[in-house]
Amino acid sequence: MRTYDFTPLYRASVGFDRMANLLDRAMTADTATTYPPYNIEKTGENDYRISIAVAGFTADELSIEARENALIVTARKAESEDKRTYLHRGIATRAFEKSFQLADHVQVTGASHADGMLHIDLERQVPEALKPRRIEIAPARRSDDKAIEGTSETVEA
Repeated sequence: MRTYDFTPLYRASVGFDRMANLLDRAMTADTATTYPPYNIEKTGENDYRISIAVAGFTADELSIEARENALIVTARKAESEDKRTYLHRGIATRAFEKSFQLADHVQVTGASHADGMLHIDLERQVPEALKPRRIEIAPARRSDDKAIEGTSETVEA
């Protein structure tokens, strides 16, 4: 596996350390962890949805937490007194914690649990101060108009 050194990026830029850390984490992440399976969809210009297959878990056994720029989904199966003997167990109900890095200004707008799927809706909410704005161009004033306004000679008789 290739490794990349992001030291030159740290040396030559200010404020991009989060992006470099994100790239570094993505390059060294364990890609073998595929449980639970999930989809990430773009449902609109600024809307996203994460769908996670959580068969065997109830809504009470699932937890969603948004902190800083991360979304953490955890599942813990409640202890049961039921002593079943399985001949084949294909539905995995093992505990998990799944973390997603969120871009700046991405907020969780809702979550639902139905038919073994957990759906988390996200929206990018860019503040007005960061949105592009149109700058009006004032008409140019002639330089000789300024000169005339600035001179006021008084003539004494």
